[in-house]
Amino acid sequence: MRPSHALISSLLATLALAFQAHAQAPAPADKLVFGSNWYAQAEHGGFYQALAEGTYKKHGLDVAIKMGGPQINVLQLLLAGQYDVAMGDDLQTYKAVEQGLPLVTVATTFQQSPTVLVSHPGPKTLGDLKGKTLYIGQASETTYWPWLKTKYGFTEAQKKPYTFSVQPFLVDKNSAVQGYLASEPYTIETQGRFKPTVFLLGAYGYPPYAQTIVATRSGLDAKKDAIRRFVEASAEGWKSYLKNPAPGNALILKDNPQMTPALLDYGVKALRDARLVDGGDARTQGLLTMTDVRWKKTYDFMVREKLLSPKVDYRSAFTTDIVDQVHVLP
Repeated sequence: MRPSHALISSLLATLALAFQAHAQAPAPADKLVFGSNWYAQAEHGGFYQALAEGTYKKHGLDVAIKMGGPQINVLQLLLAGQYDVAMGDDLQTYKAVEQGLPLVTVATTFQQSPTVLVSHPGPKTLGDLKGKTLYIGQASETTYWPWLKTKYGFTEAQKKPYTFSVQPFLVDKNSAVQGYLASEPYTIETQGRFKPTVFLLGAYGYPPYAQTIVATRSGLDAKKDAIRRFVEASAEGWKSYLKNPAPGNALILKDNPQMTPALLDYGVKALRDARLVDGGDARTQGLLTMTDVRWKKTYDFMVREKLLSPKVDYRSAFTTDIVDQVHVLP
């Protein structure tokens, strides 16, 4: 028996509906794990904002943010495949590349380093701290301390170890202490009951970017489009966060119960005032951008101070392929 025209029409209609439903079904989101460099804080706000507002989801991504901390080696976990992308910094990545590790920086959160020296009122410029007691941590030996000595003539004699307490600084009126823009100045204001003078090293020419986004070479090759969408969505998250940080801050407070709303408010204001995210080249080229010129300056500084072998190719630690496609203006 031949099927009736009605049955054939019904079958064709059913197949058409099934095909249409299949065609309209959204593609599964690409999963990415992003490892941060510390406990959740304002400096991570744009990433949490993109998560809170569904921006990653809009870009076809399923993103998980894993907090860092004092016992977490972020780049080691990245190399081990636990993360797809992670927060790093220029100097760290250059040293990793020097050791033959396959890391590559694809974007940067901050257009300049948030590292600061904080003094009692009086000094007007960074150079005015020459001769004063400086509470400086050991890690500075391979980061900004050589730069300070070369540019400003600071000496080992004026340096004392920083023990991650501002109390010695508060007692010694003729001193300065290292810190980060949204951290130590806040602690000093709340504990010392005075407004300190803050010198942002990046504003004085300290060349590295900060809080960069790093991938492995193989990871970038395998997930280049997903990582590009991650950078674009993160840039949109930062743009939104700087305007209204409430959604991102809610997630930060959930992830990091030790954080306080007051410190978050201080951190957001510090980021805005210093234009760490939306200043520099980001003003015209888009948030999270980087340039070959800036990376060369960091490379030259490291080689000059014997922090890096001149045999390292300065372009080996980064690529601008991703940020050249992302133009989220402030």
